[in-house]
Amino acid sequence: MPIEKPVIIAGAGPVGCTAALYLAQRGIPVMLLEGDAELPQTLRASTWHPPTMDMMQELGIAQAIIDQGLIADRYQYRDRRTGAIAEFDLGLLQGETRHPYRVQTEQWRMTGIVWDKLQSDYPNVECLFDHTVKGVHESRDGVEVLVWTSKGERIVQGSFLLGSDGADSSVRKATAISFEGFTYPEKFLVASTPFPLETKFERLSLVNYIADPNEWLVLLKTTSLWRVLIPTDPNNLDDSLFLSDAWIQDRLQHMAPHAEPYEIDHRTLYRVHQRVAKTYRRGRVLIAGDAAHINNPLGGMGMNGGIHDAYNLAGRLTRIHEGADIDAELDLYDKQRRLICMNVVQEHTINNKKLMEAKDPEIQRKRQDDLMRTAADPELAHAFLLKTSMIQSLRDAAKIH
Repeated sequence: MPIEKPVIIAGAGPVGCTAALYLAQRGIPVMLLEGDAELPQTLRASTWHPPTMDMMQELGIAQAIIDQGLIADRYQYRDRRTGAIAEFDLGLLQGETRHPYRVQTEQWRMTGIVWDKLQSDYPNVECLFDHTVKGVHESRDGVEVLVWTSKGERIVQGSFLLGSDGADSSVRKATAISFEGFTYPEKFLVASTPFPLETKFERLSLVNYIADPNEWLVLLKTTSLWRVLIPTDPNNLDDSLFLSDAWIQDRLQHMAPHAEPYEIDHRTLYRVHQRVAKTYRRGRVLIAGDAAHINNPLGGMGMNGGIHDAYNLAGRLTRIHEGADIDAELDLYDKQRRLICMNVVQEHTINNKKLMEAKDPEIQRKRQDDLMRTAADPELAHAFLLKTSMIQSLRDAAKIH
């Protein structure tokens, strides 16, 4: 039976926007709810992997994202002590994807594109600010959702509810789904500077993972800023210290000495978790993205994995709209996406961090040697890139029945 009541989507981040646009293009009614008064423009995820860009092309917005970003056709693993560089050329993925490169651009640019497109092109979509989901009751043929708005509470009716409302998801909590895993003891600081850091490092790429037994780093370039990710001391609980000009300048000067203080346009300190929801489905209520899984940012798999959730789920809702069995489709969404998250994304990101922060110089040396050997061998590099680009995880998920 066709879906007549709207699919209610909580959260207008990249995950919610992907699901909303996919469904809208197939004539399915959607109610997209954003808790804030406007779309957030915080500097969060900024790496778009090749298969994610393939999905964006199918949605008709890939070029708009590329136009607002930078194409990164290679990325590097560096040893901070020795200066050794293992560089991976994403061009080796030619034939595996229509986008054999990463795109570096902030996630808020994509959400702005989609929000405007939904409002201008799709009368079957209602986009609402100041609407936060706080509770849900499943009826025989849909859901009743309690929403808090700037004007008070209201109940909205829908066919399904998708919680893409972040790591602190109200939808996940309202359906009593546990969020299993752990939290790292240290917090991560991200400092953004317009200074051209490529002038401080030889052959610096747009994406760089820099291993060091004392202080590893990640350097990412966006359209106007370099983002520097630095771990902080877990034994120091004074957040104000890590956010201070003095501490940030000290770490940046240690990274790359400069005669003047670095200009800092943005700074964020945040906790890092490795958690996966016990289920991605509770009846007609689904969760995706950070609401369903969170991991450390090494590898750029968080936002991309969430978008892959949304694409999978929206495809299954479309099949339900066309007459497929509800339970079969939604159970398979839960099985495919959760198993891949548990077995691939979590394992990969945890291992990435362990290797980058290893204190034993011999472990660091072996890691760098292995990466350099892999990067130098086209066959090994191709297999490595299939995994790190998330192409392989999507293929593996498709095999799960």
